[in-house]
Amino acid sequence: MSERENYKLFIDGAWRLGGDGDDLPLLNPATAQQFGRVAVATASDLEDALSSARASLRRWSNTPARERGALLLRAAEILKGKVEVAAAALSREQGKPLADANGEYARAIETVEWNGIHAEKVSASFPIDQNRMIVPEAIGVVAAFTPWNYPAVLSARKVAPALAAGCPVILKAAEETPSAAVHLVEALEEAGIPPGVVSLVFGNPRMISEHLLGSPSVRVLSFTGSTPVGKQLARIAANNLQRCILELGGHSPVVVFEDTDVSRAASAISEYKFRFAGQSCNAPSRILVARSIYRDFLARLVQTVERIKIGLPDDPETGMGPMANARRLEAMERLTKDAVARGASVETGGERLHRPGFYWKPTILSNVHPESRILHEEPFGPILTVAPFDTIEEAIEEANATEYGLASYVFSDSPDLQQQMVRSLSTGAVSVNFLKGVSADAPLGGIKQSGYGYEGGVEGVRAFQNLKLVNSANIL
Repeated sequence: MSERENYKLFIDGAWRLGGDGDDLPLLNPATAQQFGRVAVATASDLEDALSSARASLRRWSNTPARERGALLLRAAEILKGKVEVAAAALSREQGKPLADANGEYARAIETVEWNGIHAEKVSASFPIDQNRMIVPEAIGVVAAFTPWNYPAVLSARKVAPALAAGCPVILKAAEETPSAAVHLVEALEEAGIPPGVVSLVFGNPRMISEHLLGSPSVRVLSFTGSTPVGKQLARIAANNLQRCILELGGHSPVVVFEDTDVSRAASAISEYKFRFAGQSCNAPSRILVARSIYRDFLARLVQTVERIKIGLPDDPETGMGPMANARRLEAMERLTKDAVARGASVETGGERLHRPGFYWKPTILSNVHPESRILHEEPFGPILTVAPFDTIEEAIEEANATEYGLASYVFSDSPDLQQQMVRSLSTGAVSVNFLKGVSADAPLGGIKQSGYGYEGGVEGVRAFQNLKLVNSANIL
């Protein structure tokens, strides 16, 4: 086993094992075989991370924003040189096809670059009028928590804007996919980040979150993950009135109107949904189709899905790899059985592949009963439900029927209908006639049970700043 497969903590500018020497196994989801270990932080390690972050705060926040931005740009260039190795490690840890792992790193690098380019501008003071101005200031130490599904881009979306704003960051990354956070921190280290400004820890999620958020030194919680866990963390953060940025679960609807190209819509939905086995909080999960084209659309979608090649992540022909872990397989089986027991029809898929690894067949369900769990619980896997609608009002009501409000999608060639749906859908993002990830310059935030606060763009940096109001008779 190579050193690269033994991932360590990064605290106060040094890589180290956990204080007790404990570690956790890394499993390849394509084979279910262990291939590495990841260090486990102790309470003492976390205290060291907090102490070094506190010590670095004044120096880093007083570093000119131009210099902070320049460091981020250097780190982005360094990360570009690591992509081939980094993407291969990510694909092996997580199961997404190698091409998608490369694409995720492209987005991560874009995010670091954008924050590097805009650090000075977003940190600059700006006037309100002749006597008042706003002075942005770093809010303080950040505790950031990232999940296993998009560890490269989500780590970048938390760490880069916090650093641009002048905040030290303690990043708690996913133990199942540690390499992405390690490669990002290595790039920052090589770019010259001062000791204490960035720390990286792994270990017991509950212990780490309670310890970090229990410290009044931490002023911001940034978390991406499930809604139940987000609520638990927000309750803890309330004790110290820590600012919360929460990107939580989703249950994204797609509304397909009769004036759209059926083949185009089916292809776009299938590609975006299944390329990472549906393990994305903004991946579509419920498709609502105008009744006049319902049968045609369903047939096209099934044909498209059945052409997906399921295989090993490093095979260039693979369109969908394994799920990330056995827990997701169990969830797919539970949700499918529940829907079928209530009368749903399995149009394709509906079972795991009997081969090594955590593979589930891309699944399309129709005739799903309204009380089925799949319509209320975030599936987070390769299952789509399809149902017809008769009126626009019915489509809007069904699309907004869940407690989630992260993303939604509309297919229609009518400008008036597009505008009506954009106004009516209760989600933080609405995409019309295409599906893709959010770019670094755009803010993204959920509503309802999908969270609050924004990541990305200027708003993503502002999340880590206090906006100090200055009143003076001398401001021009």
